[in-house]
Amino acid sequence: MSILNLAPVLKTRRNHALEHATLTVLSQKYPRVRFAGHSNPTGFIVFGNVPIEAVADSAAQALKRLQNGEHELAVHPGCGTNHVISGLVGGTLAWIAMSGTRGRRERLRRLPLMVVLSVIGFFLAQPLGLLAQAHITTLGDPGAMKLVEVRQFRIGRVSGFRVQTRDGE
Repeated sequence: MSILNLAPVLKTRRNHALEHATLTVLSQKYPRVRFAGHSNPTGFIVFGNVPIEAVADSAAQALKRLQNGEHELAVHPGCGTNHVISGLVGGTLAWIAMSGTRGRRERLRRLPLMVVLSVIGFFLAQPLGLLAQAHITTLGDPGAMKLVEVRQFRIGRVSGFRVQTRDGE
């Protein structure tokens, strides 16, 4: 069995997909509001200053769309997975550019190479981040997932919403 299919990981991947789908629906309804999210095995959190009804309705709509086969909603361009992949690829290429250097002068001579490789890595990482989401960090098929409840909380001026899910099986 793959680690991706262990119960807590599988639930997190499904919730991550629903989080992305919910953020997509919310962003379409509220294009000027900035949103962020975080997923775990029991659901996800959405941050954004909108009414609780908007989050509940968007989560329900997003779940229905995923269940109806719109699995592409699981992949979101603003996902942290993209940033991790960009850092990993860019950092690795920078490390390669600097490997074997001895002393400050040699490192300074290789600095332009490091910058060029890092920029190339950044551009290569963008499609890799989307692929990592599609195949590793999210799962667009929600299975028999059900929404349990949506609760609102505040952190300073920012509204947060805890969306709780459970397996329907």
